[in-house]
Amino acid sequence: MEERGSGHRTVCVTGGAGYLGSSLVKKLLEKGHTVHATLRNLDDQSKVGLLKNFPEANTKLRLFKADIYNPDEFNPAIQGCDFVFHVATPYQNNTQSSQYKDTTEAAVAAVDSIVKSCVRSGTVKRLIYTGTVMAASALKEDGSGFKDSMDETCWTPLTLQINYNTSQFVKDYTNSKTISEKKLLNYECKVIKLEVVSLACGLVGGDTVLSYIPQSVACLMPQPLNDPISYQSLEFLQELMGKVPIVHIDDVCEAHIFCMDQRSLQGRFLCASDFLTTKEIADYFCRYHPEISIPEQLIGRHGSAVCWGSTKLNDLGFKHWYDAKLILEDSLQCLRKMGKFK
Repeated sequence: MEERGSGHRTVCVTGGAGYLGSSLVKKLLEKGHTVHATLRNLDDQSKVGLLKNFPEANTKLRLFKADIYNPDEFNPAIQGCDFVFHVATPYQNNTQSSQYKDTTEAAVAAVDSIVKSCVRSGTVKRLIYTGTVMAASALKEDGSGFKDSMDETCWTPLTLQINYNTSQFVKDYTNSKTISEKKLLNYECKVIKLEVVSLACGLVGGDTVLSYIPQSVACLMPQPLNDPISYQSLEFLQELMGKVPIVHIDDVCEAHIFCMDQRSLQGRFLCASDFLTTKEIADYFCRYHPEISIPEQLIGRHGSAVCWGSTKLNDLGFKHWYDAKLILEDSLQCLRKMGKFK
């Protein structure tokens, strides 16, 4: 597919201070684009200071207050933009808000409001949504097991019960991301004159510009961290998908920008570079980092026979630069930087 020119654009990144959002903002600024980044609280100097200290931020970055629980607040940030990256998502329900009963209602309302803001702007060509492979399980609807492969046609069947002990938060997150992504992709794009792209990303690992361990890195690394709670989430992912799709933060950012750079693009694309079991992750650290002791109860399990069958993004010309080894090593380096290991 032919790419657009490499001219500088004005783009909006919702959730600009999160793990992916902050890395994406930094990379967009480095490439010369003007970035409108949204934060829930402009008085949070730790987040504001992080973004304002990026190279080129003094001339190329504008910060806007916007909260998923007040979705109309995104409108000013979107005005005048060429592309919008919708990264923000509610992780836990805001009990102080009576507007939505749960995170799913909040996420769907935000998608609806942001689409309308893009259309009203008259300038936004494409909305690129950050989805998750948790919405793309290859489980069969009848509960009889997995399909042979996992690709863009797979949708997590929300009527099934995943019989693995994990927090209600993880299950609610899976539901909200699945339903909001379906809502987004069901818009009649030709009618609203807006291209809509969804990038369903694997579990993201690697380094971070943040001063703390991102939640997705903790979820990928519970075995070396000896973190039983995060380990439950990792096992849930395997139970949901057969194996755990993983991807490096740099590849995720580049995939978002790649989707922006195409002359015309819409639809759903899965984004992951490897597909591992919890046992394979533990085995890697046991083999290459014997100094890290992994408790027996976190040693992992073999997964199902489902394979990674998605090639849509690669068929367009996108290349993942980080394999499983690099993802795990960079994630470990992130933990060391945070003082978890010597």
